[in-house]
Amino acid sequence: MKALSRIDPMVRLLVLAIALAFLVPVGGEGRAVAQFIANGAVFLLFLLNGLRLPRHQVWEGMSNHRLLWPLIAWVFGAMALAGWALWQAGQGWMPPLIALGFLYLGCLPSTVQSATAYSSLAGGNVASSVVAAALLNILGVFVTAPLFSLLAGGHGTEFHADGLLKVIGMLLVPFVIGQSLQDRFGGWIKAHRPLVTWMDRTSIAIAVYVAFSGAVEQRFWIRVDASGWLWLAGGTALMLAIAHGGAWVLGGIVRLDRPNRISMLFAGAQKSIAMGAPLATVLFAPTSAGVILLPILLYHLTQLVLAAPLAARLSRN
Repeated sequence: MKALSRIDPMVRLLVLAIALAFLVPVGGEGRAVAQFIANGAVFLLFLLNGLRLPRHQVWEGMSNHRLLWPLIAWVFGAMALAGWALWQAGQGWMPPLIALGFLYLGCLPSTVQSATAYSSLAGGNVASSVVAAALLNILGVFVTAPLFSLLAGGHGTEFHADGLLKVIGMLLVPFVIGQSLQDRFGGWIKAHRPLVTWMDRTSIAIAVYVAFSGAVEQRFWIRVDASGWLWLAGGTALMLAIAHGGAWVLGGIVRLDRPNRISMLFAGAQKSIAMGAPLATVLFAPTSAGVILLPILLYHLTQLVLAAPLAARLSRN
């Protein structure tokens, strides 16, 4: 029980969501209802993010150009190209949807909460970490889906104006509403931080559950053989190495001081399941979304396991 309690709560919740999708997948007429609930949960997630992030921190963080511009280039440039390269290299070797999942992984922004928390533990610039990760997620609303569609070409999902409007309506609009209502409800958010955190995590878990239910209905384990699972593990390990090593080296190349270099490391290497799972339900068919999510799910779980000892080592140094 003590070992279980040390596991990150988000990891436990994601594992529970996947297990429920295996045991009680939602399908048929219930899928429309489940998708409506998942969309509502995603709207709530980004509304809470808007309420929680102080406006003055947004403006202050935007002035840290030495960190922000290299970070944006790394997350949406280098990492997207790394995902594209792995997708191309995996043609004929990996199951097609898993290979495509690595491209999708590369196009995602960083996660806000854990990138900030571990940057703080490691002695990074916390204010810059919060703002950088949040801005990357805002940019991700506009960038991730079109970038993925561009790099995937005819092998991915075509992205049209109505898709962009749907993404904006689910992700950006609630964030803006949250920012506008911050003076009225920001105090309540601060006073109920544990409840809000669990609302965040539950929203993500619902999106994962709905996406995986479609994959379970299609019996995705038949579509992924033993070698496919090995490629999934190996590809995830490679992406983690590129992300962490590259972000740290880039921070040195642009001559960031140590606190900002640590912020670059965690914001540049971590990938957001909070963006990945909801967006997958918008971009991909239910029969494909669950399998395409496998790389980001494994990456997210592994990055949380690696982040704590990495932050502890950086703090000692």
